[in-house]
Amino acid sequence: MRTLVLSGINLYEGGPLTIYKDILSALKQGGYLQKYRVTAFVHKKELFREFCGTDIHFIELPNSRKNYMMRLYYEYVWFYGYSLKNTIDVWISLHDITPNVRSGRLYTYCHNCAPFCAGNREIRKFDKTVYYMTKFYKYLYRINIRRNTAVIVQQEWIRSEFKKMYHISNVIVSRPVRESGYEKTGVQKDNKKKVFVFPALARPFKNHKVICEAVKILESRKLDCEVLFTINGTENKYAKYLRKCYGHLSIIKWIGVQPHEKIPELYAYSDCLLFPSLLETWGLPVSEFKNTGKEMLLADLHYTYETLGTYDKAVFFKPDSAKDLADKMETVINGTCVYKLQKEKKISKPYADDWDGLLKYVLEG
Repeated sequence: MRTLVLSGINLYEGGPLTIYKDILSALKQGGYLQKYRVTAFVHKKELFREFCGTDIHFIELPNSRKNYMMRLYYEYVWFYGYSLKNTIDVWISLHDITPNVRSGRLYTYCHNCAPFCAGNREIRKFDKTVYYMTKFYKYLYRINIRRNTAVIVQQEWIRSEFKKMYHISNVIVSRPVRESGYEKTGVQKDNKKKVFVFPALARPFKNHKVICEAVKILESRKLDCEVLFTINGTENKYAKYLRKCYGHLSIIKWIGVQPHEKIPELYAYSDCLLFPSLLETWGLPVSEFKNTGKEMLLADLHYTYETLGTYDKAVFFKPDSAKDLADKMETVINGTCVYKLQKEKKISKPYADDWDGLLKYVLEG
């Protein structure tokens, strides 16, 4: 039996953890566990309880998140020793760093677009790790990158950036998610206010502040609506800052983190998605909200166009302009928003539109 190793020792929450679980599910559902002996390196086994009883062999490396030096030790030293002691046909690194390993084929999934993100004062002030990663990642990506059979990214624009920055041609675009089938029918609301929703954790690059400043403008114009934040203002330093500065705004509702199973209900209650995030390689809520058929106001950045694809109820705003966002929110409130049909651009090969397609490409191609 052939051997497959997956490494994602720094993945423990949010979208990146979902990516790890999705690819494990695809391995199980695609029958690959009968063809490959699969080893998965993880931060903690308890994060993957749903895979207990499968033929996936989990190896826990809890020290991997102690600090970044430990992470680099595992990627460049410990994994190398492991690969010398074991015959590995395919190694897939799921978190940006090309490990120092010996294997028949090596793939690195690069889902952090930090090197291509413009600087932001809030990011620097409240999350220095992310800020300095925007500077450091372009050098980190470069290490061992030519050892890869191919690099995997989520969007065409990132592939173009990788080709330009690292002078490589072996880059696969793989969509991380199919469009979610949320129902177009929604729950009844208690009033006729327009309800905007921004489903995001309290991280500076998510850019909650531009929404808060836009709401200040809307309140000065005597406009009424609701803006739902899926934070409560206590989660971290950034969340506390937002609540302190903007907690007096009656339009904003601080509803806290919502469990995954409640998201369809949240989308059904809402009229319009707000998505001002500065740093995304995909932007999952855009995909999730799309099948509701409702309005969206999206940051005018590369990733939003590609994630949105073909859609006729989206408008783009400058993510650093509260006035631009407020003006567009006002048109949604008044029912005067003018939309232009956005059309999905064809993505060149190599390309996979889901996890099954990617696995077929890297394991059977």
